[in-house]
Amino acid sequence: MKLNDLREKPGAAKARKRVARGIGSGSGKTGGRGVKGQKSRSGVSINGFEGGQMPIYRRLPKRGFTNIFAKSYNVVSVGRVQQAIDAGKLDAKQAITAEALKAAGVIRRPKDGVRLLADGEITAKVSFEVAGASKAAIEKIEKAGGSVKLPEAAAAAE
Repeated sequence: MKLNDLREKPGAAKARKRVARGIGSGSGKTGGRGVKGQKSRSGVSINGFEGGQMPIYRRLPKRGFTNIFAKSYNVVSVGRVQQAIDAGKLDAKQAITAEALKAAGVIRRPKDGVRLLADGEITAKVSFEVAGASKAAIEKIEKAGGSVKLPEAAAAAE
């Protein structure tokens, strides 16, 4: 076999359709654009145009806003933390922080901190230092003998 004998298998590479290359080609003359009018010309973009009628994006009212100061938390369930402790990825004797959860592979990246939710069960006696926790999650952790330290609560007490 020589380099000049190399060919793709038949049908492996589909030839592109050569549009507007003569009437005999079957897609010549107008090139699949129909006849005349704005849409047959080049450089036309009329998305959202409704023929002079007030477009829907202007008829509908504006509503809400985006809070640029909103915090984005990683949500972690207490059941997921218990799984990591059982697997030996987290040390129950150490305080569990966002950095510890990242090192254990529970979260990918600590955004503005971690918020604990009450999904699942926790049996290990663990102390948490996290940005937030639901009341039910705090109850479950304290019932298991652990504790939760929240920075917002500490700042508000001072």
